[in-house]
Amino acid sequence: MRSLLPFVLAASLTAAPAIDPGGPRGEGFQDGRTSGVVLRDSKIVLSGNGLGAKSDGYRVKRPCWYEPGDKADDMLNRQQDVREDWFHTHPTGTDKDFDQFLKQYKDKVGQDGRWWAPAYNAADPDGLACATGLPGAVWVPEGGTPPGGITLQELYDLARAALTVPEPKIELSPDVKSYVNLPTWVWLTGIGATTRSVTAELPGVMSATVTATLTDVQIDSGTTAGRAEVRENCGPTGHPYVKGGTFTCGVRYLRASADQSRDAYTLTVTTVWPVTGGAGGFAFQPVQAQAVREVPVGEVQTTVRETPTS
Repeated sequence: MRSLLPFVLAASLTAAPAIDPGGPRGEGFQDGRTSGVVLRDSKIVLSGNGLGAKSDGYRVKRPCWYEPGDKADDMLNRQQDVREDWFHTHPTGTDKDFDQFLKQYKDKVGQDGRWWAPAYNAADPDGLACATGLPGAVWVPEGGTPPGGITLQELYDLARAALTVPEPKIELSPDVKSYVNLPTWVWLTGIGATTRSVTAELPGVMSATVTATLTDVQIDSGTTAGRAEVRENCGPTGHPYVKGGTFTCGVRYLRASADQSRDAYTLTVTTVWPVTGGAGGFAFQPVQAQAVREVPVGEVQTTVRETPTS
């Protein structure tokens, strides 16, 4: 059974004002019901330009862990300061009971080490249950790590889970409607920086940075190869139409779309962002983001007139 109050678990490594027990120390993002990393009872700080977009669903393998917390003196002082709260949660408790509660912290004063406390990712559906299963704060001698203590690999996993890339917007030329055998140029807007990174830092302990770099654009014409010719020499964001330019990124539709649902082909563009992180060679799959547009394709009608004979 846990004996520590929530705001004790959220204590900083260094002397600092008390942290709101319900608030995160570091937070990736939350967009409606989609979220990447929402830290609770944690000292980990997330930063970088890769925060704030839509999650690609990456999940850390273990959504709770122990983090290093207070030294013995600091922890004892915190527990003495929460006397009133302790009696609020133990209405039948006595002064003797409270003294017994403090004894576990007094016994560690003068020893080299610190208390490690549970933290978790609230964005993970298993995060709270995982943290509840941990037996509260544990004392660890200096230089040690408790079973379940956060590792560098897990810190990289948290950075990767918080890493997001922008959803692209597809631009076309011609824009409203294309025609059979006419090149339809494709390029992307709304991307911004083509390198996105997130750093997850446990201040004074360790830090992990993952970086995604946009390198490739994949185009799905929405139909078969017999009805469309796809060109994917696009660079990171495609090529806007240039009069007289070379057509290298887009689709040349070979059949009209009159027989398609909604009289249009569904064009899908996927951006591919390989992810790197860590001198230890931690490997991650690329982050991908998609955008979709409907492309109506018509046929140019040619009228042949007979020349009258005299």
